[in-house]
Amino acid sequence: MSGESVRVEDLVFDVDVSGADTGTAVLLLHGFPETKASWRSVTDRLGAAGLRTIAPDQRGYSPGARPVAVDDYRIDRLVADALGLLDALAVTDAHVVGHDWGAIVAWFLAARHPERVRTLTAVSVPHPAAFGWALRVDADQQQRSSYITLLRQEGKAEDLLLADGAQRLRAMFGGAVDARLVDEHVALLTEPGALTAALGWYRAMTADFAALAPVTVPTTYVWSTEDVALGRAGAERCGEYVTGPYRFVELSGVTHWIPEQAPAELTEAVLARIAESDRSE
Repeated sequence: MSGESVRVEDLVFDVDVSGADTGTAVLLLHGFPETKASWRSVTDRLGAAGLRTIAPDQRGYSPGARPVAVDDYRIDRLVADALGLLDALAVTDAHVVGHDWGAIVAWFLAARHPERVRTLTAVSVPHPAAFGWALRVDADQQQRSSYITLLRQEGKAEDLLLADGAQRLRAMFGGAVDARLVDEHVALLTEPGALTAALGWYRAMTADFAALAPVTVPTTYVWSTEDVALGRAGAERCGEYVTGPYRFVELSGVTHWIPEQAPAELTEAVLARIAESDRSE
């Protein structure tokens, strides 16, 4: 694995690139409050399968890509970052895998730029239209998502999450992620301005997220039964917003932190999606 600094316009992203130089590219987009390190066990497995993996610390997480305005974290800018990284690395199209907020970016990338996405594997977060529907009508999802109100409160969220040595930030992982990996995530997010930048993703959210068009590319959606943030209602509705080949993978007994907790199962789902797509070409 090599750590690279990749420039996209006036921002510089820290990117882990690994696997075969000639392998088909897989773009891996992390969520909150994680870093590119969340993919480490997945990239090892994908590399062993002959694929080239690209895992960036996204906008707000990379020190060289940490603008201060909330408006800088709009979804269109996050998608533009992903496209810019592919361009900078001379990747015409890629298999895209996203977890949590990275899944939201991946959904938008696949819906708006399908020519750049060979396949999509979305992890934890369903298609934004399915998630938006659940937020409107499902009491369970409304309760699960109540934490978002706090994260959108500038200053209050930072004070709470960083108090007592970032105790509450660490607690978000619920003991499901190796403590050394949690330390790595937290170390980055406790850098000056980093947590505020990461929370900018929540604060830049708009109601029109749910208006995203259906996705046409071959898609797998991976959901876990012990996810405290994403309930079954939106997960089961996800397939209604994919018009291409679709598979729903349910991981029993796994929490929200699928890339860290169940890398073998996740890798299997990604490779199965890629293999099915390759056979249809």
